[in-house]
Amino acid sequence: PQTKNTVAVLNELKRNLVYNMESQTGPVHAPLFTMSVVVDGQKFMGHGRSKKLARIEAAAAALRSFIQFKDGATLTPIKPLQNVDFTSDDPMIENSIFPLSDPPALPESVFSNISLYLSSPFSTRKSSPTASAVNASRNVPAGQPPKPQPEKGPVMLLHELFTDAHFECVSTDGLQHSKFTVVVTVDNQRFEGTGPSKKMAKNAAAKAALASMCNISFSPLQQAKFGQKNVELPQTFADAVGKLVIEKFNEVMKGNDVYSRRKVLAGIVMTQGYDAKSAKVISLATGTKCVSGEHMSVTGSVINDSHAEIIARRGLLDFFYTQLDLHCRRAAGKTNSSKSSIFVAPTDGTSLYKLKDGIHFHLYINTAPCGDARVFSPHENDNMDVDKHPNRKARGQLRTKVESGEGTIPVKSSEGIQTWDGVLQGQRLLTMSCSDKISRWNVLGLQGSLLASVIEPIYLHSIVLGSLLHPAHMYRAICGRIENSIQGLPPPYRLNKPKLALMTSAESRNQTKPPNFSINWLVGCPDVEIVNSFTGKLINNNTNTNKMSRLSKQSFYRRFAAVIERLPHARFHEIKPSYGETKMCVPEYQQAKKELFAAFSKEDLGDWLKKPIEQDQFTLMAPKPEELAASTAASTASTPVNNGSSSNGSGPVSGGK
Repeated sequence: PQTKNTVAVLNELKRNLVYNMESQTGPVHAPLFTMSVVVDGQKFMGHGRSKKLARIEAAAAALRSFIQFKDGATLTPIKPLQNVDFTSDDPMIENSIFPLSDPPALPESVFSNISLYLSSPFSTRKSSPTASAVNASRNVPAGQPPKPQPEKGPVMLLHELFTDAHFECVSTDGLQHSKFTVVVTVDNQRFEGTGPSKKMAKNAAAKAALASMCNISFSPLQQAKFGQKNVELPQTFADAVGKLVIEKFNEVMKGNDVYSRRKVLAGIVMTQGYDAKSAKVISLATGTKCVSGEHMSVTGSVINDSHAEIIARRGLLDFFYTQLDLHCRRAAGKTNSSKSSIFVAPTDGTSLYKLKDGIHFHLYINTAPCGDARVFSPHENDNMDVDKHPNRKARGQLRTKVESGEGTIPVKSSEGIQTWDGVLQGQRLLTMSCSDKISRWNVLGLQGSLLASVIEPIYLHSIVLGSLLHPAHMYRAICGRIENSIQGLPPPYRLNKPKLALMTSAESRNQTKPPNFSINWLVGCPDVEIVNSFTGKLINNNTNTNKMSRLSKQSFYRRFAAVIERLPHARFHEIKPSYGETKMCVPEYQQAKKELFAAFSKEDLGDWLKKPIEQDQFTLMAPKPEELAASTAASTASTPVNNGSSSNGSGPVSGGK
């Protein structure tokens, strides 16, 4: 087997060592060399038939002086070499102290103060058969936990493990957060990294290579000590999810410089297990603003919250309706049998459709969601440990977004109940932060109150961030702050704890002014919608319109009414007189919501702030002819789950450039 000698191990533990030749004795044809090395002020000597062997023995002597051995283990002494051809290439002649092909033996039974990455099954030799075998499989198995973050930087470590690693800057004209693109080639495999500088892009490429080939992660989750296990999504898979969303956004917005400007980008990706080849982008969105109070709608025809994460989730709702429509069409004999829905019809006496086994939904956001997950200093020096002040009043508080602006404030700073006439008179219209809404999704599900009468709760499998991932704060914000207080959830509702990850090519802080629009793209829909964040209505040909978005409450109310009218096994087939009354038709959902709000109150985190009740008292409106045509086109273009293609159809931007 390939082996690592004592010199290599000593050099990992003690840097900048210098080996000196003390003497050379014996005949010319069989010399005996004496080498020395000084470690911590003490000189250690080694003898051998070559300088290399003498260095190995000197390093072995040095290692014996300070390594703490376990279970009586000892370092095998160097045996005298008799009649050895010191020009031989046999690696065993180098008296290595442990084989690279048996990594567990080092940290568990030999000594404890060598970094775990030294036991990686990859040789520093270019021709390592072990490395080649692993490279053939490319990705580390999803169930294998990553190794602890090493002390060395990713570029230095990659060069030590793979001497043939070659970096190349292939692009210098990207966006601000990814201006440079660097590719590293290792054993004929290419890994890409992006960043605002060449150095950061190079580091990102090295991290991607180490994660894929050596299962070494530089994620902040590797330093997290907040007591949670199995919260990290495999790094290579997380990178694949994030990259898929970014590439899809660049694809659908290509050539549209005006509306491709964004500060926050979010997307939902659907996969079959951890198979990256099955990954499909379901929805994309950008945006950072909320509707202005003067543009509130009594008909449910405006988008209230245009933050990217919220719009991406609403795009997922559209996908759910499309998949349920496949069951309706099949029941009516109008669909191709090759089109497969992600939902399975109920067979156990219940009326709820279930998600097929193995289907996962992943949320990508290029930064931490606003609210509690983002209320920290990215430079705070707490070693990612548990919050030293867990009772600090600012931690975990429910927070609201500020009307027509950025940032959040604690709900305890607000005026309490919001009223329609109060907002119209100038009271700020407040919306719960994205951190709080994600926390809500982790209890009530992504499907919302309407679809709760049709499908079982659907939860996020993971959240991948492009920047600003602080494990302790993120975990607390999305589920941790209520895990000890929430109780009494009616089945099948539960507290979901999604896996977390940070992309290796992290985005830098974007100081540009956020645009006042939001875009959304949905799988199976030909156009990208552009919404004015302040009015909640569509923008067409760079002009504000009074047209309603496909993601508005009214649009979904129409789709819900159409689905339950035709869907087999539906709990009821007619909607109630108003949107608000229809939402109240699922007692289990309402009970789960009640327990969620009670958990926040029990932890003294504030009370969930609701919109004026008039916003949900609208009735179903008949669609206009142009809206009916668009709905029919979208239904015809519904995408089956078994497509498997990650480059699903995209079309022009709604309204032109």
